[in-house]
Amino acid sequence: MSDQPVLYEQDGHVVTITYNRPDRLNAINGQMRVGLNEAWDRFLGEESAWVAIVTGAGKAFCAGADLKDGAGSVGTFPGTFWEKPTINSFESGLELFKPTIAAINGPCIGYGLTAVTFCDFVIASDKATFAYPEVRIGTPTIVGSIRLPQRLNWADAMELLLLGETVDAARAKEMGLAWKVVPHEDLMVEARALADRLCQSAPIAARTTKEVAVRSRGLGWTEAVRFGETMRIVANNTEDAKEGRAARVEKRPPNWQGR
Repeated sequence: MSDQPVLYEQDGHVVTITYNRPDRLNAINGQMRVGLNEAWDRFLGEESAWVAIVTGAGKAFCAGADLKDGAGSVGTFPGTFWEKPTINSFESGLELFKPTIAAINGPCIGYGLTAVTFCDFVIASDKATFAYPEVRIGTPTIVGSIRLPQRLNWADAMELLLLGETVDAARAKEMGLAWKVVPHEDLMVEARALADRLCQSAPIAARTTKEVAVRSRGLGWTEAVRFGETMRIVANNTEDAKEGRAARVEKRPPNWQGR
């Protein structure tokens, strides 16, 4: 396997982004941070890339920040101490509306778990575990504490955030963090099968739907509907929307182009 800390592979319309420091349980250091940011930016900008799967090499998904290079793991922030941008990575909320799948192959800790909370689907190996151990080492979890209560019941979110304990795949599914738990050897097959199913949807329609779902959570009802209907007008004027209507009339599978 490549010695690059992050692998980026595209097969058809599906991209697989792999944490690739198995000797360090895929802990994020400065070099990996650069690679992760480049990978997600590449996926965002590549029109032929419709769905991403993120996973880890070796026995772990991601062990969080590499404590030997903690500063580098968060990336760089231009500006002064106070005037720092808050969004500088996928984990911190990159505006990405293409569908994303997390394939959790082992321990998923800290930054790794924060990335997972931004994925649309979480498929966990039966060997996967999840933890936010920060409170056990005297530091708060910030992005995770913002994101996790939006996905889980309050007490389930607090179980991870305030206890700092590890939960297994079965518990993660019970609390709603993992969408599906599969035998370890089937993990990537299941993730790819889901990605292929997602590629059957028109990519612009899918991104529009996801963006409305994300943005409308912070809007009042009338504003949300107005925003959504405006997005529908835009999406319905794409070539793919015309192709979808034609395919329905002609009773054939649509040929999506992403435009």
